[in-house]
Amino acid sequence: MKILNFGSTNIDMTFTLDHIVQPGETISSYGMEIHPGGKGLNQSVALGRAGAEVWHGGLIGNDGAFLRDVLVDAGVHCDYLYDTDGPNGNALIQVDKNGQNCIVLFGGSNDKVTETLADEILSHFDAGDYLLLQNEINLDAYIIDRAYEKGMIIVLNPSPYNEKMEQCDLSKVTYFLMNEVEGAQITGKTAPKEILAEALRRWPHAKIVLTLGGDGCCYQNAEEYCEQGIFKVKAVDTTAAGDTFTGYFLASVMRGEPVKRALKLASKASSIAVGRPGASPSIPMADEVIID
Repeated sequence: MKILNFGSTNIDMTFTLDHIVQPGETISSYGMEIHPGGKGLNQSVALGRAGAEVWHGGLIGNDGAFLRDVLVDAGVHCDYLYDTDGPNGNALIQVDKNGQNCIVLFGGSNDKVTETLADEILSHFDAGDYLLLQNEINLDAYIIDRAYEKGMIIVLNPSPYNEKMEQCDLSKVTYFLMNEVEGAQITGKTAPKEILAEALRRWPHAKIVLTLGGDGCCYQNAEEYCEQGIFKVKAVDTTAAGDTFTGYFLASVMRGEPVKRALKLASKASSIAVGRPGASPSIPMADEVIID
């Protein structure tokens, strides 16, 4: 069983500040660092470090060669990660003194996926293999349709949520991994149990993972519901928290572990990432993620 993460790669420029800048305000930062990132890259790194057999599919721009090295070092296969002319995807990230962040994205190479490229990459995978998608590349709707035709298990992290997600046939998705904001945007509900109930009403076959920040996370499908609390740490940078959670949860599920244990492992890994600076550099190795 293989997993294809067809996703973004970004060059993250991260500024640390006292507070997130307000409209019309100019402030000085404590520092600036450049890190590899992008939801796609972060989730591939998390999957690789968690022990999954993962391939990253997508495009890298002229300035992004070092991003491939990051993926390879994490154990990610990059056979289907191709070069393209022009700038790579970039992100401008502000991180405040409490570890909270805001992010501005520039698509760059991530917005250059063609139907021909998508078909070529998908041709290397079969029914029963996993496909992981986020919303930082173009053609998600096309990729979902083609993967569904192949019988792949589709996993969607609908982040960032925007009008592109509304073009996707979400009835073809098996796993949704989303936070409560994205859950509210998709379902129109705000309370966690209402989000889960509405999602299952629309997609009865789906398996929903909902992360709730300081309130932990929960999971529901047609037969099962379970919850997991957080592992408390002092937040340094929350940028890759959700991506770390996604990678470790999926790696556990693919190994056949019970959902409750997968949630616990993912929560533990995410807590470690929150306590470290940067996006992909903060993602822990599997031997660091120890639970009872």
